[in-house]
Amino acid sequence: MNAPMETAPRTYEIRTYGCQMNVHDSERLSGLLESAGYVRAGEAEPDVVVFNTCAVRENADNRLYGNLGHLRPVKDSHPGMQIAVGGCLAQKDRDTIVKRAPWVDVVFGTHNIGSLPALLERARVQDEAQVEIEESLVTFPSTLPTRRESPYAAWVSISVGCNNTCTFCIVPSLRGKERDRRPGEVLAEVEALVAEGVLEVTLLGQNVNAYGSGFGALSDAPDEVRSMTSGGQSAFAGLLRACGGVEGLERVRFTSPHPKDFTDDVIAAMAETPNVMPSLHMPLQSGSDAVLRAMRRSYRQERYLGIIEKVRDAIPDAAITTDIIVGFPGETEADFEQTLHVVREARFSSAFTFQYSKRPGTPAATMDGQLPKEVVQERYERLVALQEEVSWEENKKQLGRTLEVLVAEGEGRKDEATRRLSGRARDNRLVHFVVPDEPVRPGDMATVEVTYAAPHHLVADKPVLAVRRTRASDAWEARQGGGGRPRGVSLGMPSIGRPAVSDAPAAGCATPP
Repeated sequence: MNAPMETAPRTYEIRTYGCQMNVHDSERLSGLLESAGYVRAGEAEPDVVVFNTCAVRENADNRLYGNLGHLRPVKDSHPGMQIAVGGCLAQKDRDTIVKRAPWVDVVFGTHNIGSLPALLERARVQDEAQVEIEESLVTFPSTLPTRRESPYAAWVSISVGCNNTCTFCIVPSLRGKERDRRPGEVLAEVEALVAEGVLEVTLLGQNVNAYGSGFGALSDAPDEVRSMTSGGQSAFAGLLRACGGVEGLERVRFTSPHPKDFTDDVIAAMAETPNVMPSLHMPLQSGSDAVLRAMRRSYRQERYLGIIEKVRDAIPDAAITTDIIVGFPGETEADFEQTLHVVREARFSSAFTFQYSKRPGTPAATMDGQLPKEVVQERYERLVALQEEVSWEENKKQLGRTLEVLVAEGEGRKDEATRRLSGRARDNRLVHFVVPDEPVRPGDMATVEVTYAAPHHLVADKPVLAVRRTRASDAWEARQGGGGRPRGVSLGMPSIGRPAVSDAPAAGCATPP
């Protein structure tokens, strides 16, 4: 009797759009598929393509259907190939996706990403599309398998969902109300990651500094939450301080906070916890009180600038970044000038700027005063020019400084041509530096002196002062040789030694760096 022929495992590829929430969800989707026996595709066409979508930008659906259209002939020539669509756009459009693209095999939402392997198998066996959208969270995503893209830096979700009602944002209706993880679960995950070699974690939430509100009244919260908030500090400040006690964890960041929930005790926790990075992403959206009111953002310009001032007083070297929307309905030239005023006063190291994008289902989409494209474009260009000027001036202040850089993989697109390596300083600035004489690996720490400043990066062209080998670089070395590289994210934030992402965050979602 002949031995049965071995069947090669099915391959997969995930294409991610959107904010860090989606990037982290894609790590979980990879983990789920690999736990089910799939392997990451190399150069050949994958057997399964998963789109993890975003619904925030106006052209999100056009981009998805364009990509699905390009895949149709590929699928026709690849027997057994399957296409799955998940994420926020899938949660919003549901059956519309299969109607517009009947060659899609699976549609799943933001609340049931754990169902993907079963849905793919059901679609294969039944030979028909499977659409499964849950209205509320089935399983907290952090309990699912995860295939992290970086051995030295990791996302850690502390909450999902959002209780805010910003008029431009569709995310709360797609991600649901805020649900928080117990602090013990968060810290256990952080400790497990550090044991695997991770040096840097980013605490992740749609409104990260509202952490604790998902437990309801403090009297009803778990004992560990009440203990963490003893003395009157917020749960988020307590969580930051607790991360400071994790041995081997060198860097902690978080994204994205909301100014309305940003309290003095969080600033104190940042300043007094040595491994919390001097890096803060604080979405502004607009500098105009009238526009902020129309956006249903519950802070005003004075409050926002007051937070920035307190952060700089407590952490003088902090690099502060932001999100800004230009051309919100009803925005006048005077309103826009107030945004420019805040940019000049706040001295952001960088800003993620967006032209207002009308999204069906949001209150702003039906507001009076929708602005002509040419007006929005002209204001946008003025804002970008001002921020470029400010960013360059702020980066020039780094000249001559000695920085410790976490060596990254894939941060510097021109590294090979310039014979440099790249990584992030403690304040999250991107630094390109000369290749040292001794071997250096992603996850190592390089001490360098800044010799040149550009608006979006720093350069250190003097010899590297020191290289510190780390457990993270050992972990990176151990991972070499397995699987293909992931595709880049087409609408996200610049990567920071984390899963590869691109150059524009989705306003209203969790963002940066």
